[in-house]
Amino acid sequence: MGLTLLATTHRVAPGLLTWRAWDALRSADAVRLRAGHPLLPSLRDAGIAPEVVEEPDPARLVADARRGDVLWVAAPEGDEALMREVGTLAVADPLDVEVLHGSYDLPGARLLDLVSVMDTLRRECPWDRKQTHATLVPYLLEEAYEVLDTIESGDLGALREELGDVLMQVAFHSAVAAERDDDTAFTIDDVAGAIVDKLVRRHPHVFGDVTVSGADEVNANWEQIKAAERAEKSGAEASALDGVPLGQPALSLAAQLQRRAARMDAPADLADDLAGDPAGDGGALGERLFALVREAAASGVDPEAELRAVSRVFRDRVRAWERREQQG
Repeated sequence: MGLTLLATTHRVAPGLLTWRAWDALRSADAVRLRAGHPLLPSLRDAGIAPEVVEEPDPARLVADARRGDVLWVAAPEGDEALMREVGTLAVADPLDVEVLHGSYDLPGARLLDLVSVMDTLRRECPWDRKQTHATLVPYLLEEAYEVLDTIESGDLGALREELGDVLMQVAFHSAVAAERDDDTAFTIDDVAGAIVDKLVRRHPHVFGDVTVSGADEVNANWEQIKAAERAEKSGAEASALDGVPLGQPALSLAAQLQRRAARMDAPADLADDLAGDPAGDGGALGERLFALVREAAASGVDPEAELRAVSRVFRDRVRAWERREQQG
């Protein structure tokens, strides 16, 4: 005799329970759960006839469990209040109470909650409902820069929250895209599926039969695979510079273009006298900045990060000067 509280997760399909959970369900003298519980059809399919109640009565559960084995199937979101009341009654008059977990979250299961929350916000929040891909762009950029700032400042404790903000933007864009009824529509599953396919395709040394000697060979294979992808997508017009976003900050843009060119073994003199190119609109200052980016690459440093570091020092000095002025 005793009471078993069966806990399940709503992030796993109903009916996918452990063997121990099914054994407890079949051997119990009475199985009870709320009306509309997602596990109800699976129980009936398995030949189990549970008692369906609108709301559980803790006193009745405890009293019946003193006369036989009673199993209560907790709501997917949990039955914390009920469990507290049962615990109080069981302590006052001792009763065997077991909490049995019938299913467990898999890694990544909370992503399902994010998808559900975003779908709800898209339907029910006036602000979220009116957003488009274009209106969300500033927030995506802002959140990405906050991640960068968190990493550079060494505040790794805050990184989880900042990455969550970026992940929310991905889910938001996917929710917007899923509402379209043409061939541009996609879901967050399509987004995840596409990046999984790309990662598997670009790592044949992990998911295939390719053998590599080290990281340098991995990079070489990666570039070959990307070149083949560009050729398949753009044909004869494909370029190693395809996909370089021109809207990124100018220093990082120059660095990325130079890295791509270096991987192709492009002649170094292509970067000479850029200001004098009749087809260009750059000036002597721009050419000097471009040359500094080349100098940074030769030194193995990121010019964007270097300039941000110096900018932070300058910011701190200005703030210190402001404080002195206010005090003096």
